[in-house]
Amino acid sequence: MKLLELFSRYSNERKSKLAFKQWRDKQGVVCKKCQGKSHYWKKDKWQYECKSCGFRTTLRSGTVMESSNLPYQYWMLAMGLLTATKKSFSALEIQRQLGHKRYEPIWAMLHKIRVSMGRRDDKYKLDGCMEIDEGYFEGHKEESTEPSYRQPMYSAYGNKGKRQVKVLVMIESEPVKKELTSKHKPKRKAGYLKMKVIEKLRKDNVNYEVKKHIEKTAKAITDGGRCYSDLEALIAQHEVVICKDKTLVPKVLPWVHIAISNAKKICLGVHHSINRKYMQNYLNEYCYKFNRRYFGDKLFDRLMVASVEAPWYAFRYDCG
Repeated sequence: MKLLELFSRYSNERKSKLAFKQWRDKQGVVCKKCQGKSHYWKKDKWQYECKSCGFRTTLRSGTVMESSNLPYQYWMLAMGLLTATKKSFSALEIQRQLGHKRYEPIWAMLHKIRVSMGRRDDKYKLDGCMEIDEGYFEGHKEESTEPSYRQPMYSAYGNKGKRQVKVLVMIESEPVKKELTSKHKPKRKAGYLKMKVIEKLRKDNVNYEVKKHIEKTAKAITDGGRCYSDLEALIAQHEVVICKDKTLVPKVLPWVHIAISNAKKICLGVHHSINRKYMQNYLNEYCYKFNRRYFGDKLFDRLMVASVEAPWYAFRYDCG
């Protein structure tokens, strides 16, 4: 959605509230008490009343806005800004644009939106040919509990106290015919993408993510890492490519490295630092917009559907 259309459609609180109700009505309301789907609309209370048990559900309840006191207009504008560009916005910038006094509610709002993006993508599994590899993202400075004599002097980034966040990257990557390629483009076509933060790069962690996010009929290409040695038992075909010349790795696994590089640039270009605890939420936003890169103006509408269908209990754990 273009910015002019966004600010015109949600220029005040009433317009935003009515628009959100329309999305809620389209997706339907489920009673938390009896799971009933038929409701009356109490206009004087702005609540839904279950026809079976009489239990009332507020307009925000069961959605991304549950337990939030921020205006509906804030939510609409925030979702519009996040989907209006391939990049992202920091919570401080959104706070400045909305003119809100406190930072914490805006920060929590953006993370709830990112959680709903991740929950939506988790409904689908990857299939077909794909590339799997790991990436290392720069995390937030954290004080180590280890004694000083056991702490490394410098990390891989050259800064003392920095932590690397390990991320498993899985992306659908179908081969393309030679006559359709050029020397400046990869010889594979990218499909859907998933990025998952893992504690340690071990077999059990990788196997868990592969079982959860990849179909058994898939075919995967990986490097010779030991953590991928058990993939043959989880998917239809596993091809291992070992490159003695490290400069050839991006040609064998092109889209994995492109996705990692672009995600790193966006994170470092928008945010000063990212805590490991919330790294997954930022990756959710990147993957959500990458997977819907051809949606155009419909991207905002799809995010509204994901926000309305979001489970009420999801945000209490994923946002701290």
